[in-house]
Amino acid sequence: MGLILALDTTSELGGVALYDGGRDALSETPIHSPEGFGHILFDRIAQLLDREGVGVEQIDCFAAASGPGSFTGVRLGLTAAKGLAEAASRPVVAVSNLRVLASLGTSDLRATVLDARRGEVFGAVYDAGLTEVQKERVLTFTAWLAGLPAGVSEFIGTNMAVFSNALDAGGFGGVRVIEVRGTLAGAVARIAHHDFVQGRAVDPVAVDANYVRRSDAELLWTDR
Repeated sequence: MGLILALDTTSELGGVALYDGGRDALSETPIHSPEGFGHILFDRIAQLLDREGVGVEQIDCFAAASGPGSFTGVRLGLTAAKGLAEAASRPVVAVSNLRVLASLGTSDLRATVLDARRGEVFGAVYDAGLTEVQKERVLTFTAWLAGLPAGVSEFIGTNMAVFSNALDAGGFGGVRVIEVRGTLAGAVARIAHHDFVQGRAVDPVAVDANYVRRSDAELLWTDR
């Protein structure tokens, strides 16, 4: 039950995905677009739906990665998902990028991290059920490490190599590190399906972006 169309436009490695929860079938189209997604997103959505023989009216729920990420990219993906949902009279699920990263881990306690620029990171900690154990926050990587709860046994991010020295210095040198590459659209779709089935999808007008530190969103990200 539940056909989900998910979008990820939060970084230049974005994508669109169609997930059929009843059959556990995922179709995903990566999109590498350093110049942004506004000029190609709806064409790629149409191509994916045509390929799978699905009409917009058949989608049960729309979803989008909600950030943190590129300010313009986050807004574009959410706006597209909300517009499609409103046109089809369907609900929306917005999924935090940090929670999406956590879904790609394997440990009981997972620390997820994204570069926030200006010498800081976005970080959070989740359990195996993707429940937030430590709230999403923005601060320096060293300060974030120092405040992590006991039991963290896995770090997940999109550019973990730059943090290797800090992990060693912070006493986490032997902890498992997962480097995530490519689009998060498929993972967004799977999480959105779970939330949809659990009754957590909402009216499109209730959906907003996840900037973690909203007042600094435009300063932290230089949009292309």
